[in-house]
Amino acid sequence: MSRIETTFAQLKQDRRKALIPYITAGDPGLEITVPLMHAMVKAGADVIELGVPFSDPMADGPVIQKACERALAAGTGLRDVLAMVREFRRGDDATPVVLMGYLNPVECMGYERFAETCLEVGVDGVLLVDLPPEECDEIAPLFKERGVDLIFLVAPTTTDARIARIAKAASGYLYYVSVKGVTGSASLNVEEVAARVETIRNLAQLPIGVGFGIKDAQSAQAVSRVADGVVVGSALVNQVAEHADDPMAISRAVSGILADMRAAMDKH
Repeated sequence: MSRIETTFAQLKQDRRKALIPYITAGDPGLEITVPLMHAMVKAGADVIELGVPFSDPMADGPVIQKACERALAAGTGLRDVLAMVREFRRGDDATPVVLMGYLNPVECMGYERFAETCLEVGVDGVLLVDLPPEECDEIAPLFKERGVDLIFLVAPTTTDARIARIAKAASGYLYYVSVKGVTGSASLNVEEVAARVETIRNLAQLPIGVGFGIKDAQSAQAVSRVADGVVVGSALVNQVAEHADDPMAISRAVSGILADMRAAMDKH
């Protein structure tokens, strides 16, 4: 079993839900990311989504767009992000790491080389926002052969037929985008999320993580009641921006939010 499968299986056995924080790699500097990843695990993270900075992150709102700008200004590239995962693995061989980003940097590196490097450094999954399932027939086997999960987004507007197609191409977990918009934008309607998650469950066998719109312990707890995982990004990246000049303050602020979410999610 992959790290992602093992993690979700153990959480299910323990009757707990996955807390999946997102940060942008290299924001605000390359040296901050790995220590912050370890701090997030200590605060209760089960899976880490590590954003690969990109100049045109179309699915992301202003908070993560600015994080990408800061990371790029610090000189962060795809190879640097992969090196961060390798370094993280020296101290943590259990926590799954998913790279979340866009196609261009991967195409520049080459899909096969990228997939091979993911295997080498310890990346467990890849979510490429602008890779549709209809166009992944040649790419997907490169990741599958190396045991790297290919994770896809499902939107509120995704049809049942397309969810079924996505489920065939995906592995690891499905990422349900809970709002019609970009990251950090609209408010969350948990009843609507619950109904859509139920529909997805009837069409796919994978765990379902829900993200976009989860800002605090209350919203994390509410979503954890209906999904298998809770993804939080903009609320954390906001803290990185606010404390950009003080790495220790970044770690304390991010860890505090995650610890509150973890405690709320573990209340039955």
